[in-house]
Formats: sequence, structure tokens, C-alpha cells
Amino acid sequence: MAQLPDPAASRAVLLGTAAYRHLEALPAVAANLRDLAGLLGDATVWGLPEHHCEVVLDPANAAAMLDPVHRAGDEATDTLLVYYAGHGMRDSESADLYLALTGSRDSVGYTAVAYQHLRGALRGARARRKIVVLDCCFSGRAVRTLAGREDVLAAQAAVDGAYVLTASPRDRVALAPDGERHTAFTGELLAILRHGIADGPELIDLDTLYRALDERLRAKNRPLPQRAQENGVGRLPLARNRALARRHREPAGPVLDSEVRAAMVASGLGLARMLRANGDHRDALPVLRLALQERGPGGGDGLLPVQLELSELLAETGQIKEAIEVLEQAFHQARQVYGPEAVLVCRRLADLLQESGNHIQACEVLKHALDLLETGHRSRR
Repeated sequence: MAQLPDPAASRAVLLGTAAYRHLEALPAVAANLRDLAGLLGDATVWGLPEHHCEVVLDPANAAAMLDPVHRAGDEATDTLLVYYAGHGMRDSESADLYLALTGSRDSVGYTAVAYQHLRGALRGARARRKIVVLDCCFSGRAVRTLAGREDVLAAQAAVDGAYVLTASPRDRVALAPDGERHTAFTGELLAILRHGIADGPELIDLDTLYRALDERLRAKNRPLPQRAQENGVGRLPLARNRALARRHREPAGPVLDSEVRAAMVASGLGLARMLRANGDHRDALPVLRLALQERGPGGGDGLLPVQLELSELLAETGQIKEAIEVLEQAFHQARQVYGPEAVLVCRRLADLLQESGNHIQACEVLKHALDLLETGHRSRR
């Protein structure tokens, strides 16, 4: 009977570049990574432990991107999953695929990470099975290279036991639709993991996942995914089929940790606001501090309202230093995410810094707020 990869002996590395100095920003990439990490860790999907899933957003250099892959490759003995979302590039002098970094420049391969270096890290991994998911332009070139159909060197560098799933054919661009939370490919991937496949098997294997992705993207006239595999890895189950559990009206598994955290955060925030409205600031503070301790696989996602409420209450009670510390934590968590709460964090932090005499830091925070507003404006065009 087919079984999911052992979560205790498996690892996932989720890589993504959302912010760029020379290329168009891709805010959806940050959401891709957060939501995919949450679903992989969900016991009703796979149940990968949080510390077995490393999320790397906006790597600045090749080491920042590849070192986590090497570490995970040393630790995983069952399955290693590596995901990348961001700009895919072609060097002006070659047909190879490059994965963009924050400082990458268009058509300048040496400013990005060559896919062959990622392939090398996978080739040295201990895991019996490797899965590569690439959501970037020209990602089909990785399929070509792995399959070894058009390049003699590709046959020499093939990854034993690997399955490559890409967002687009070798000469097509991937898609990040305006106004959507995720990129086109990853949005459908997440939908399948989240909702399952009607009339599908109990466990969704890689080939079934590919066919479902192809069907959903084809129906929306979007770039079609590609795949390549070795040693029959396509039959490897990757996720439980949530649609099957709903069809049988049976619970697909235990309550999600993320749902418990979200409920605790929401309840704590609501209680604290009620206490504040009744003038009970003393009891509201520990409630907010307790809610702030709840963090999911993505870090501080969903906690910005709590941090804003707590900092405001601390400032009102004269605890300016702690209020600044809370907002600084929120600022670091929100610096790559556009949204009204992220901008509000910047504004409030700048105000407190200015009141404390830290004018230079206040200016830097306000500059970041302007950058967030500009990013949001571009994403809505």
C-alpha cells in the first residue's frame, strides 16, 4: 500500500525572490512561500514538521540560496523537496536557466544562480527521492536539462530519483496575474493541496498532481506545466486528498496547528480590545503578549494586528521602549509584504522613533513605507 514520505526523514526547502533592485518586484512570491509552508506542515496534507521546512525569502547571494539545500540534502533520507519561485533568466550567451536573486540583472547570468548549481546540490543529497518545483519563467529548461534529451552534459548531471515539475515550457514565461495573491502556477498547486481532487485517489501522487495542474491551467488559458522524472518517482504520493475526506464526511486528520494558532490569536486580540474599551489596560497587556507568542511555520504571519494593538497600548501606558521593540519586530516581519497593516507599522514605528529622538531611523522606516506603497501601486497596475 502506497504511503506518504516519512515526515521525520524528509525535508523541504522553499526558496523565493520577491524583491529586486533591477527587475520587476513579485509580491506574490512571498505569499507563495508562506502558504506552501503552511500546507506542507498541515497534518491533513503531509504533516512535515515545522523545523523540517526551511523558508528562504529574497536570498541575497548564491550561498543564501544553496546552503539550505545542501543542509537539507545532508539531513533527508526519505524525500527532499526543493521549491523556487521568482524570476527565471536566460544568460545572453547561453540557453541555460538561471534563478534570480535580489540583485540579479536581466540577461546577466553571473548575477543569478545557475540551475546547474542547484542540480549539483540535489545530486549530492542523501534522500532516496528528490522533488524540484520551479515557478519561474523558462523553467522548462530545467526539465530539458534533467531529462538529458538535448544536451550531452545533461545526461552526466542528471539527478537520480528526481522529479521536476515546472511552471512553464522551456521558451515560455510564467505568469503572476495582477490582483491575485499567488502566481498562476503556485495558486493552482495550493488550491489542489488545500481542496484536493474530486474523485481522485486517497493519496495524490506527483503524476496525478501534474495532470490536475495541467487541467486547471489549461482551462484558464495559462502557461502549461512541464515535468520530467527518473526511476518512476511520479508514482510517489505527496499529499492526502482532502476532497476524498470531505466526500466521505470524515475528518481528514487532526485539527491544523495553524488553525489553532489563528483562533488563539483572534480570540486574544478580541478579548484585549474588549478590555481596553472598558478601560482595563492592566489585564489587556498580558492577553496581547500571550497572543503574540503564537507563531506558525511562516513566522509572524497574522500577528501584525496584535503587534499594532500591543504597541499602541504600551505607548499609552508610557512603556515607549517596549512599544518600539514590538514595532521593530513587526517591521522586520512585514518588510517584504505589502498591505495597509505593514504601512501602518512603519508609520507608527517612525512616530515613536521620532518621539524618542531617533530621527535617522525614523526616516529609514518612512522610506521603507514609501517603498511598500510603490510596490503595492505597481502590483495593482
